[in-house]
Amino acid sequence: MANCITRHIPNTLTCLNLFSGCIACVMSFEYKYDLALVFIIISAVFDFLDGMSARLLNAPSPIGKELDSLADDVSFGVVPSVIVFSLLRETTYPGWMSSFQEYVPYFAFLISIFSALRLAKFNTDERQSSSFIGLNTPANTLFWGAMAAQYHDWLIQGGVVLYGLLICIVLFSLLLVAEFPMFAFKLKSFSWEGNKIRYIFLAVSIPLLIFAGLASVIGWYIILCWFVRKRL
Repeated sequence: MANCITRHIPNTLTCLNLFSGCIACVMSFEYKYDLALVFIIISAVFDFLDGMSARLLNAPSPIGKELDSLADDVSFGVVPSVIVFSLLRETTYPGWMSSFQEYVPYFAFLISIFSALRLAKFNTDERQSSSFIGLNTPANTLFWGAMAAQYHDWLIQGGVVLYGLLICIVLFSLLLVAEFPMFAFKLKSFSWEGNKIRYIFLAVSIPLLIFAGLASVIGWYIILCWFVRKRL
């Protein structure tokens, strides 16, 4: 009986990840970006716990791997697109874009496409067992969720910010599938030599989180990975 229950725990956690992602989508459509960010973080926690529980309980399964990718595609693929879609619907557009401004927000779903490509690539790429090649989807989603929650009024003011937002959609979509090594947080030991980059990241991230917010931490993660990419 115990084994029957425990083998379903990882998949249950994956389903909770999916459920939280669906709620984040609804919150984003309703322009409640603070709540969307909360449910993104909850999804990320469940995403971490499902893999960990599968290892601890020795309960991996083929269906669990497929379910995890499907859940992630919603929570960390569709959600960031819906956030950007909603922001672009609120944005003030310049006069020359007025005739097609109702279509511009759909450009945000480029993120969903590249997130799906990223997840498919991750599932078939044996190089990504201890690190990442390209920006991982939870980090990408946390960036957009935190930006919308913290800098909402600035992001929808239009002008140069609108053009920057559109450029960022392309940039982050490409980062998802780029041949760009990025460190993961799987610690094999707590030694300084083996985890120097991670400890530097954490040391800078704490003040950034306090004074600048979560989006700046994701930006710092990308920048640090760029400078140390030859060591990864």
